[in-house]
Amino acid sequence: MNPFRWKQMVFLMMASFIILTPYQTYENPGVKAENDDLGNEIRTILMDEDLDGALAGVSIRSAETGEVIYEHDADIRLKPASNMKLLTGAAAMEVLGPDYTFTTEILADGDIKGKKLHGDLYIKGKGDPTLMKKDFVTMARSLKEKGIREVKGDLVADDTWYDDIRLSEDIAWNDETNYTGAQISALTVSPNEDYDAGTVIVAAYPSDTIGEPAEIKVTPENDYVEIVNQTTTVPSDQSKDISIKRKHETNQIVIEGTIPVDGSRSRSWIAVSEPTGLALNLFHKVLENEGIKVKGKEVVDGQTPEAAEVVLSKESIPLEKLFIPFMKISNNGHAEVLLKEMGKVVHDEGSWDKGLEVVEDFLNDSGVDADTMRLRDGSGMSHVNMVPANEISNLLYQVKEKEWFPAYWNSLPVAGNGERFVGGTLRYRMNDTAAEDNVRAKTGSLTGVTSLSGYVTSAGGEELIFSIVLNNYLGSVKDIEDEIAVTLAEYEQNSEE
Repeated sequence: MNPFRWKQMVFLMMASFIILTPYQTYENPGVKAENDDLGNEIRTILMDEDLDGALAGVSIRSAETGEVIYEHDADIRLKPASNMKLLTGAAAMEVLGPDYTFTTEILADGDIKGKKLHGDLYIKGKGDPTLMKKDFVTMARSLKEKGIREVKGDLVADDTWYDDIRLSEDIAWNDETNYTGAQISALTVSPNEDYDAGTVIVAAYPSDTIGEPAEIKVTPENDYVEIVNQTTTVPSDQSKDISIKRKHETNQIVIEGTIPVDGSRSRSWIAVSEPTGLALNLFHKVLENEGIKVKGKEVVDGQTPEAAEVVLSKESIPLEKLFIPFMKISNNGHAEVLLKEMGKVVHDEGSWDKGLEVVEDFLNDSGVDADTMRLRDGSGMSHVNMVPANEISNLLYQVKEKEWFPAYWNSLPVAGNGERFVGGTLRYRMNDTAAEDNVRAKTGSLTGVTSLSGYVTSAGGEELIFSIVLNNYLGSVKDIEDEIAVTLAEYEQNSEE
C-alpha cells in the first residue's frame, strides 16, 4: 500500500475515534469519599439535566488535614467568576496586611500669605476606594483652619500612583458603563458606603404631574456628568419602564421611559468615564461651597512636583474593614484597586501585570500551584481567567493558619443571613436549611459561569472546605451549588468508617 495512503487511513481512524468518543468526566479513583453516601449524593446532584453540556468542577477537602475527600473534574481549568476574589483577597491580606490603609494627600506648591496660597493646590490620590464627598468637606474645612481662603494658582489632580490604564483588557463592552466595570484610578470617589468607586447613583422619581418628566437625582451631585432626561410621568395604571444608561466614551447619561405618577423610584449605579475628573470636580465644588476660591483652572492630568509640601492627608478605613463590602457584596472595583496597589507596593508599578505577578508569587509561596491557572484580573470579570476547583479549595486550606485568616473568614458571605453586610450575596440563599448561618462562601457569577467556594461544618461537627465551579450552562444552576453545600452541611460521617 502507498505509505501516504496508509498514513491517511490511520489519521482518519484516529479522528473518527476522537469525534465519536463522548466527553468523559473525571473522578480521581485514588480519592474515596469518607462515606460512600456523600460521593453518591454529589454525583446524583451533578446529573441534573441543567448541567447537560456544561462543565462542573467540584473539590471537597477536610479543613483539618487538607485531604481531598471528593472531587469531580477538579483539576480542569474553569472560569471562576468572582471566586477570583478569594485569590486576590488572600494575596492582599498577606502582602498589604489587615491594618493597611490608603492615603489621599493635599499638597501646596507655593507660599501661604494673607490667607492666599500663591501657587497650585494638588490633590494626590493613592488608591483609596472609600473616598467620599464628605471627606472633601473635612479637607476643605481643615484648609480653612490652616488659613487658606484663596488659591491663586490651579487646582490639580494627581492620579499617577497607578498607571493610566482604566479597564482590564478583557472587560466586556456592555460592562464598561456599568458599576461592575467601573474604571480604576488612583484618585476616585464613591457615592456611598458600598464604596463603588468611580460611579454615580442616578435615581428617577415620578413627577407630581402626569405628562411631566421624572425628577432626576444624582449622587454625589456634580457638574461632571450630563443628564439627558427623556422620561414621562404616566397615569398610575400604566407600567414603569425606565432605562438609565451612559453613552460609551462620554459622561452623558440618558434616562428614558415611563414612570407611574404613584410609582416607586428607579435607580442605577453608573460608572463614569475618567473618574479622576469626577473627584476633581467634586473637590472644586466643595472648596467653593466652603468659601475657598480657586483663581486658576482645573488640571485633571497633573503630577505633583517634588517641592510641593503636604498640607494635610486622609487615611482610609483599614483593609480588614474594606474587606466587608469587598467580599460580602463582591465589589469588583476593590479587587482591581487591591491588585494595582500590590503591584505598586511590591514592584513600584501600579498596574494589572505587576499586581498579578504578586498574586502568582503569593500563591506559589503558599503551596498553591499558580502554574495551573491563567489569571487576567483581580475581580474575576474576565472570561479569560481559568482556575481549577482543586486549587481554590487548596488555597482555602492553606490560608487557615495565617494570622490574618479571621479577618478573611469574617469577610465571606454567610448563607441565609438577612443582614446585608453579613449574608452579603448569600443572604437569600439556603434559608431554612442546615447550611443557614453555617456556610461561609464566596459567590461568583458571569454569563454561563457560577461558583461557590468556602467553608461549612457538617452535621457530624467536621469542618469541610469546598469549591464548586460550573461553566457553559444555559439556564440557572445556582440551586445545584446550594444543593451540594446543603448536602455537606447535613453530612454525618459513618462511625464505622
